[in-house]
Amino acid sequence: MADQMDLDAVKGEQQEEKVGPAPNLPAERIITNNFTLLNAAVDAFDSRFTLRALRSISTLRKAPNFPEAIAIGIRTAFPKPQNNARRVLEGMLPEQYRGQEGASDGVNGSGRDPDVVEIAEVWAYLGILCQVYLYDTQQYKQGASFSENFVEKVRSFNRRTMDPIGAKAYFYYQLFHENLAPLPPSKQSPVLEIRPKLLAALRSAVLRKDSETQAAVTVLLLRNYISTADITQADLLVAQTQFPQAAANNQVCRYLYYLGRIRAIQLSYTEAHEHLESASRKSPTVGPAAGFYQQATKLLIVVELLMGDIPERSLFRQTSLEKALHPYFRLVQAVRVGDLQAFLKCASAYEAQFRKDGTYTLILRLRQNVIKTGIRMLSLSYSRISLRDICHRLSISSEESAEYIAAKAIRDGVIPSSSLNHQLGHLETAPPSDAYSTTEPSEAFHSRISALLAMRDESVMAMRYPMDKHRQEIAEAAKARERERELAKEIAEAEGDADDGDDGFEGM
Repeated sequence: MADQMDLDAVKGEQQEEKVGPAPNLPAERIITNNFTLLNAAVDAFDSRFTLRALRSISTLRKAPNFPEAIAIGIRTAFPKPQNNARRVLEGMLPEQYRGQEGASDGVNGSGRDPDVVEIAEVWAYLGILCQVYLYDTQQYKQGASFSENFVEKVRSFNRRTMDPIGAKAYFYYQLFHENLAPLPPSKQSPVLEIRPKLLAALRSAVLRKDSETQAAVTVLLLRNYISTADITQADLLVAQTQFPQAAANNQVCRYLYYLGRIRAIQLSYTEAHEHLESASRKSPTVGPAAGFYQQATKLLIVVELLMGDIPERSLFRQTSLEKALHPYFRLVQAVRVGDLQAFLKCASAYEAQFRKDGTYTLILRLRQNVIKTGIRMLSLSYSRISLRDICHRLSISSEESAEYIAAKAIRDGVIPSSSLNHQLGHLETAPPSDAYSTTEPSEAFHSRISALLAMRDESVMAMRYPMDKHRQEIAEAAKARERERELAKEIAEAEGDADDGDDGFEGM
């Protein structure tokens, strides 16, 4: 079963943190300004400048002259038309933008053709822009061919300032192959062919301590395995790898989402609920990334239903979720009252939407839960009810089936304090106990506190500080100690002068 995880969120990835140049600047000016940021990243050995350059892609891809701006950036970086790197990059653009004369100055203003190795980050950044252009224009085959060599070249540069660019390159490398025929979940899909290259990239990233590429490739591998329903291989990848703690928030959200989907398929609903709840809490709720929030919430609702819980009604009233969750709202209504016929009708009416969301096979598992919920509602209404009446009210075929389902519900704790009388053929239920006399309120309170403490710890770990801040503090501390020594020296000299003035004083 292919997982599409809302393509709007994938396309809007670069907008999750809107830090970049002013939107009123021309696209070609934004690109050339980013060359300065990339050179600053190399000079300061700080990849945060590279991230700032990448964040402007969301603005650039909306520009009407995006391919022309890329061509101007390529000519600025490589003024000579015979440069091999320039020919490769211009080959991804329309014919009218190729082979024109370059700018008079290079990136560094030296008037010579800069060597690609010296400005590897600038070359790789232009390659990312070409990938984005090919993807937006749906040139998937050409983009896959270009990305095949591009990611290998980027991988050959073992430079930490290029790590964010490498992670982005593999991201589009996966997307191009996902859109080539035959599409997943076909076992002949091109996504199977790129797995060895992704695994090699993951191995290199781990050895180089490249946390950004490691996180991105891990997520892409999970997406790759899930798209072809290779859940066992995805589980082995999770078991044998460690997701980097320093990963970006968007990669953490994706990793938790895929991990929750894996656990849900494996019937580990409690673990799946924890991962999906964390993913939905970490993800943005508005903007281009709202699609991911919707997708994670849809799967979370299904998992909660499989666990026997009913989502809160306020969840469906959120502005960003109200329209997207309408089919799931109808589904929850049917499950909540235990109406089997309404559940089957809802699953049939919205089957296309559920299949698109990748939740249809999980929803089919809810049939037993619907019957259990119906039995639970009957147990709350009646202290004693016959199995024949249960069959009639829940549309169950036979009393034997009703007895089996009721027995399983008692064993699973769905209807506590209940028992079956096989000889008389009825279900007996004791009066419900006070919930506040149990540990349920304290457990709910503990889970909320744990979630808040975990969020606080993650926020502290994600804090960033200015470069060389500790050296400034050391210098300030040294100056303070120097001032203290000077002050102590002045006090000592003043006391000495006072002692000298007292010599010969005999008093009255």
